[in-house]
Amino acid sequence: MRYLIVGNQTLAGDALRAAVLERARAGPASFHVVVPATPTRDHLMWSEGEASTVAQQRLADALGWMHDADVTATGDVGDPSPALAVADALLHEEFDEILVSTLPAGPSKWIRQDLPRRIARRTGIPVTHVVADVREPQGNLR
Repeated sequence: MRYLIVGNQTLAGDALRAAVLERARAGPASFHVVVPATPTRDHLMWSEGEASTVAQQRLADALGWMHDADVTATGDVGDPSPALAVADALLHEEFDEILVSTLPAGPSKWIRQDLPRRIARRTGIPVTHVVADVREPQGNLR
């Protein structure tokens, strides 16, 4: 099975780790992580370069824990729009499932945008919405 993961601030969270490891244990699996270069809401004035640098670090951290867990994974920094980042990834590969990793409903801009449901409708690929626990350390948050 081939899985696409789209996430940013939540890539180091336990909820996503559990979802990835569950799929990896179920049978042959490989993952591709797309990290939209989206500024976090706690910084009003981000440059494109700063957002890309933070996304690249989060991607490296996510690929690191996946490789440490013997999970086959690749990844890219994507378009600042998570919907466009997913669309771009689908131009190059086919996936059996998409995992959308978000913050909980209150702080999550992606949930307010109805991102998991929009991706499912636009792609026709099964989407699993993985919600991070706000008490979890989210890795390199700024």
